[in-house]
Amino acid sequence: MKVYLDDERPTPDGWHRVYWPSDAIGLLEAGGVTELSLDHDLGDDARGTGYDVILWIEEAVALRGFVPPVIRIHSANPSAVEKMQAGVKAIERLVRESLLHRVIRP
Repeated sequence: MKVYLDDERPTPDGWHRVYWPSDAIGLLEAGGVTELSLDHDLGDDARGTGYDVILWIEEAVALRGFVPPVIRIHSANPSAVEKMQAGVKAIERLVRESLLHRVIRP
């Protein structure tokens, strides 16, 4: 399943739309998410931002061996995009390290 987190943009064909980070995280926890496209600003910061999903994935990879989907960022907020891309890179590093440890210590 492809998950699209956004509060305003039209949902691309073939994507499942969610409006809040908790919805995206619930789908990630349930499994089967192959791609994830995140907006940052969702209209109610009290309910979270797209960055909260990045943080959840990073923690899940580091602590539980979660295998992340392909992650895309489609936010129009330039500083948030930078922060989110840095989070994606951290997730990718964790995944590489995890794979390396499996090869070294089967």
